[in-house]
Amino acid sequence: MTPAQVKPPVLLEVLNQIEVRVGTILTVSDVANSEKLVALEVSFTDHKRTVLAGAKRERAPPARSKASRLCLL
Repeated sequence: MTPAQVKPPVLLEVLNQIEVRVGTILTVSDVANSEKLVALEVSFTDHKRTVLAGAKRERAPPARSKASRLCLL
């Protein structure tokens, strides 16, 4: 395996355009007919949002992901 090349640094002007939020995972559920997707209900301070993530095979079992913190762009 050949490691990927290191990408150049992100310019500060570009970084300032990105909104980063940290939320708490409230629920994790399987997406029907998908081998990879899970639906995460995420609570932010001022609202909740459902986020789809291709993490079914790569993350801990769904019950263990609850109350985990998640950083979203």
